[in-house]
Amino acid sequence: MTIHSEHPFLPPESERDAVRRLRGRLGGTVTLWTTGQGTEARDRVGLTVSSLLVAVGEPSHVLALLDPDSYFAEALQRDRVAVVQLLEWEHRDLADAFAGLAPAPGGVFRLGEWRQTEWGPLLVGASAWAGVRLVEDKPREVGWSVLVACVVEYAEIGAEVAPLVHRRGRYQRPAGT
Repeated sequence: MTIHSEHPFLPPESERDAVRRLRGRLGGTVTLWTTGQGTEARDRVGLTVSSLLVAVGEPSHVLALLDPDSYFAEALQRDRVAVVQLLEWEHRDLADAFAGLAPAPGGVFRLGEWRQTEWGPLLVGASAWAGVRLVEDKPREVGWSVLVACVVEYAEIGAEVAPLVHRRGRYQRPAGT
């Protein structure tokens, strides 16, 4: 076995997608979007999202880029509401499971404790969250994603300990946490 100092399958610098690398350098706090009103795993769905922004106003909005092939994108169209929760460093395994990068025996909702809200399941202990309602009937395709616009109907901010940040393909802790 050979130990590589770099990623063994990384293409040469000249062949890497500059726009993808730009996006990776932007970074952002990792959020978990959830929707569904039932207590059964099949009634609830979620997706890890880090490509989003909040537009403050009357009313305020959350805009996000979602995987158009995800179960969550389909469920959001159906249910029209969701919980957007900010994740902490301790939730990185949960983020991977909801992103489909890690196994979740019994389903992803067994990996945490949840409280039902009128917008969907809320992770108990989330440092901040918003209840949102989908604005558009059909999200617009943007790149390889769909752009969803949601009105913020409720927001709650708690103590932030160690936010989970995704930058350059990895989770990171912000300096000072």
